[in-house]
Amino acid sequence: MRRTYAARAAAALGAAGILTLAVALPANAADEISIDHVETVDGEVSLVLAVDGVPAGATADPASVEVDVDGRTVDSTAKVISAGDVERTTVLVLDASNSMLQGDKFTSATAAVDAFLSSAPADVRIGLVPFAGDIGDVIEPTTDHDAVRAALADITLRKGTAVYDAMAEGLEQVGTEGSRSLLVLSDGGDTSSSTTLDVVAKDATDDGVVVDVVSLANPGNAETMSALAEGTGGQVIPAEQSALQDVFSAQADALAQQLVVTFERPQDAAEEVNLTVSVNAGGTTYSDAAFIPIGTVAAGPDIVTSGKSLVGTPGMLLGAVALALGFAGVLATALSGPNKSSAQRRLDAYLGEGKPGKRKSDTTADLKGSAVALADKVVTADLETRVSQRLAGAGSALTASEWLLLHAGMAVGSALVCFVLGGAGLAVLGFVLGVVVPWIYLKFRHSRRLSRFNGQLAETLGLMAGGLQAGLSLPQAVDSVVREGIEPMASELRRALIEQRLGVDITDALEGVGQRMDSEDFDWIVMAIRIQREVGGNLAEILHTVADTLREREYLRRQVKALSAEGRLSGYILTGLPPLIGLYMLYANPEYISVLYTTLPGFVLLGMAAFMLALGAFAMAKLSKVEV
Repeated sequence: MRRTYAARAAAALGAAGILTLAVALPANAADEISIDHVETVDGEVSLVLAVDGVPAGATADPASVEVDVDGRTVDSTAKVISAGDVERTTVLVLDASNSMLQGDKFTSATAAVDAFLSSAPADVRIGLVPFAGDIGDVIEPTTDHDAVRAALADITLRKGTAVYDAMAEGLEQVGTEGSRSLLVLSDGGDTSSSTTLDVVAKDATDDGVVVDVVSLANPGNAETMSALAEGTGGQVIPAEQSALQDVFSAQADALAQQLVVTFERPQDAAEEVNLTVSVNAGGTTYSDAAFIPIGTVAAGPDIVTSGKSLVGTPGMLLGAVALALGFAGVLATALSGPNKSSAQRRLDAYLGEGKPGKRKSDTTADLKGSAVALADKVVTADLETRVSQRLAGAGSALTASEWLLLHAGMAVGSALVCFVLGGAGLAVLGFVLGVVVPWIYLKFRHSRRLSRFNGQLAETLGLMAGGLQAGLSLPQAVDSVVREGIEPMASELRRALIEQRLGVDITDALEGVGQRMDSEDFDWIVMAIRIQREVGGNLAEILHTVADTLREREYLRRQVKALSAEGRLSGYILTGLPPLIGLYMLYANPEYISVLYTTLPGFVLLGMAAFMLALGAFAMAKLSKVEV
C-alpha cells in the first residue's frame, strides 16, 4: 500500500523541467494505484483506491474494478468518490521558520497551499498546522477551505524548526475516522522538537495515517523523511521553490480521482486477509495488494444447545402430580373457612355437634380434617403448646397441627421448585428457606402485634380504672375496654372474658393473655391485680399508678428505639446484603455462582458463610438492643 503522487507531479513538472528528484521515482508498473483506506461497517467493506499513478491521458474505469480476498474474487462496486461516501481528512503541516524567507520561499509555499485548497474536493476536511521553533495557530480540519486560506495571511515567520512536533500535532488534528493524511512542507531538518522521528513514525503507522513530505531542495531532509513516508504508505517529494504550486495541485487532483470500492465481507474470511484490487485504465490493468484487517463477522443469534435434563419424563410427571396435590391441599386449607381450636372442637363434641348427618361445611373440610388428624398424631404436646402460643400471639386462627402441616407443605414445595430450576443443590437451599422463612414471618407478625399491644396498655389501664371508679367490677371494666378498645387489645381481652364466663378466674384468664402475647408489662399488671385482691386496696388507684409508669416506660422505650435505629438499620443492611447479592448473581450469572451449590467445596463455603453471617447478625443485634 504505497501512494504515488510523485508520478503525477513528475508528469506535470517534466515539461517545465523544473522538478529535480533526489531519489529515483518508481516506474508506473509498480505504484500506479494504491489502497489508501479500508473500513468495515455491518459486514460491508469500503476501501479508498488512489488511481493518480496511472499514465497521463489514461482514466481508471470504475466498472472494471475487481476485488480478490485471499485469492477469491468477490462481488464489488466502485465509483469516483463523492461527498458522504468516506470521510477524508488532510492536515497541511507548513514550515514557517525564518529560513523560508530566503528566496521568497514562503510566498511560493502559501501560493502552493492556496492552489491545493482551490483544487481539493469540497468534501475533504483540511486543517493547517504552521510551525517554526514552536507550533503556531492551528486550524482544525474543516470543509470551509476559505477559512484555511484566510489563516495563511496571519502566519508569522519565527526562528527554529520543530517539524517533528508539528507532525505530532497534525496526527492529533487528523482524527481517527475515515481516510486521513498529512501533507508536510519543510525546507530544513528538525532543530528544536521535543519528540523524535521514530515516535512520530510509529504513531502515524499505528493510526493508519498516510504522510507525504514535500522537501524544498533539501536532499538530506528528504532522505531522513523517506522511512517515515514509505512506512505510512506515503512518499517524499523533493522539489524546487518554483515547482511547489504544481506539486500541491497534483496532490489535490489525486484526491479528486480517488475511487471508493465496496463489497460484502465473506463470512468465512479471517480478520486479516490478503486483499488485491485491480482496475483497467487505458487498456492496461493495474493492481495493488495488501495484508490488512477487514473486521470480524457480525455476531449472529446465540445458538442454545439442549442440555441434559435433571430428571426423566416419568419423574417430571410424578413431580407435577405431587405439586398439584400439594397446591390442592393448601387451597383446601385456605378456603375451608374459619379454623377451630382444639378446645372449640371438644366443646362441639360435648354439645352434640358433629353427629351423623354432615353439613356441607363438614363435607368440604374432609380433606383438611384428614390431614390435620394425621398431623395431630405426629405433633407432641409440648410442641403443640409452644406453637399454639406463638400462633395466638401472632393473631393467627390456625392450630398447631394446621400450621405445621402448612409449614411442611411450604418447605417441600419450595424444595421441589428449586430442584426443577437448578438441581439438587438448589433444592437443599429451597428446603432450608421453606423451613426458616415461615418461622421468621410468624415471629415478625408476633413482634409487630406485641408492639401494638404494649403501646395500648397505658390507655387500656386508664379505661379500666375509670370503670372501676364508676362502680363496675373488674370483669365489667374489662368488658368496657373490649367494647371501646382497638385491636389487638380488644380481641385478647375478649378471649379472657370468654374464659372467665366458662369458669376460669379472671386473673388466671388475664395471665393467659400475658403468656400468649409474651408481654412482660402485662404480666406486671396481672401481678398488681393479684396482690390487690389478696391484700386489699384501691384497685383503680393502683391501675392509674401502673398506667403512668407504663406510659413513661413506653416513652423511654420509643426514645431508645429511635436512638438505636442507625445501629439496627446497619445490622439489617449488613445481614441482608450477602443473601441479596447471592440471589442477584443466581439470576444474572448462574454459571458463575453455581459452583457454590454444585460442588463439595462450595457447600463448605456456603456453610461457613452462613455461620459467620449468623454470628455477625447475632453480635450486631445484641449491640443495638437496649432493654428498658
